[in-house]
Amino acid sequence: MAAKLDWEVHQVDIKSAYLYAELKEDIYMRPPPGYLKSGDEGKVLKLQRSLPGLKQAGYEWSEELASTFAKMEFTCSQVDQAVFYRHAQDKHTVVTVSVDNMAVTLKHLHHIIKFKDDLTQYFEISDLGELNWLLGLKVERNRAARTIRLSQKAYVETILEHFNLTNANTAATPMDMGAALSDSHSPSTHAQAEAMENVPYQRGIGLLMYAATSTRPDIAFAVSILSQFMRNPGPAHWEATKRVMRYLKGTSYYGITLGGLDTGLEAYVDADWVSQAHRHSMTGYIVLLADGPVAWSARKQPLIALSTAEAEYIALTTIGHKIMYLQLLIEELYESPSPPTPVYCDNQAAIALTSNSKFHSRTKHIDLCYHFVRFHVQNGTFALTYCPTEENVADALTKALPHPRLKKLRELMKLECAQGGVSRVESSDMPE
Repeated sequence: MAAKLDWEVHQVDIKSAYLYAELKEDIYMRPPPGYLKSGDEGKVLKLQRSLPGLKQAGYEWSEELASTFAKMEFTCSQVDQAVFYRHAQDKHTVVTVSVDNMAVTLKHLHHIIKFKDDLTQYFEISDLGELNWLLGLKVERNRAARTIRLSQKAYVETILEHFNLTNANTAATPMDMGAALSDSHSPSTHAQAEAMENVPYQRGIGLLMYAATSTRPDIAFAVSILSQFMRNPGPAHWEATKRVMRYLKGTSYYGITLGGLDTGLEAYVDADWVSQAHRHSMTGYIVLLADGPVAWSARKQPLIALSTAEAEYIALTTIGHKIMYLQLLIEELYESPSPPTPVYCDNQAAIALTSNSKFHSRTKHIDLCYHFVRFHVQNGTFALTYCPTEENVADALTKALPHPRLKKLRELMKLECAQGGVSRVESSDMPE
C-alpha cells in the first residue's frame, strides 16, 4: 500500500529493547563470575528488567511496546498484533514491528521525523533512515512507477557459502519433475542413519524456508515437500535440497515487485490430487494486491481427498481464511477493499460445490469446516471465477514444473530478475 500510495517508508531500530520491559514475576539469576564481593557467596540476583533468553521476555516486551504506542495514540491491529496504526487526516501512520525493528510509513517526511522524535521520549532508537534493508531483505523503490521490490540475493549467497555450493552448477528448476520423494528414501538401517548423521539437513531446510516465505514463492512447493522428511532424511532428500539451493544460485537476482497497478486483492488457488506417496493432496495459493504477491502457501492437506473436486474444495477453504484476514487488515489500516475479492480456480466442479448443494450425495462426508467457503461465496465475501490451468499462477505451488512453464508462472506472479541482474539459468538455458 505504501508503494501504491507513494508514501514515505523509514526504518527504526530500538536499542536493547527487552531491557525496557518490566517483569511481573519474581525471577532470580546466578551472578556472573567475579560479580559478588567477598562474604556474599551463595547469594543470587533478583532481575528488575527483562533479559533476552527469558521465557517471559518476548511477551513482556510486546506488552511494553503496546502500552507505549497507546500513549502515542496508536491502535493495535485486531488481526495482526505486530501492526499499529493511527488515523489522522494527513498524518495517517502505519507501523509494523518485528521484535525491535520497525518499518514506519507516512505520507509526508516531516511527519515521520516527528514520529521518531516522539518515540525517543520512551526508547533509545537508531534512526536507519529510508528503508533499504529489512530482516535480510533488500528493499528497492521506484517512486516513478510506484513499486517496491524485495529480494534476497545476499541471503542466497550466504546459504551457498554455508553449504560450499558457491561454485556448484545451477539448476533450471527447484525440483526434478520425476522426483517421487517419500519415506522409502529415508535411512532404514543403522549404517545408513550414521551416514546421514552429520548432514545439516534441518538447517538447510530452515534457511530455505525463510527465502520461500519471504520473497521466493517459486521454491515454496519444493521446500514444503522436503520439510516433510526433517525427522529422518536420506541421501535423496539431501540431494533434492541442494538442487533447490543450486536453483537459487541461478536466480539469485530474482525478487517480488509490489505495487505498480491500482488493483485490489485477487487470489489464485490450486490443488494437486494424491500425487504424493502419502496420498494427501497439495494445496497451493497466492494472493496479489496491486498486482504484487503479498501472501502464498504450499502445504499438504490434512486429510485424504476422494476426488479432484474435493481436493480443490478443501483448497478453496484454505484461501478463504487468508482472504478474510487480508480484507480485515486492509480495512483496518487503510480502506475497505471493494468486495467481492476475485478468486481464480481451475476446477469447475469445486466452483459448483460452493454455489449450491446439489451434489450432496457425493459431498456429505466432507467435514463441516470445509463448507465455510460456501457461506462466504454466497455472502459476497469473495467470488469464484474459473481460469484455465495454463493461467493459474498457483499451479507452481502444487507440483514440480518444467522450466518453460515455471518461467511463465514466475512472470505472472511478479517474480522477476532485477534490472541489470543476470539470471544464470536463463543465460545458460539448461535443460534440467
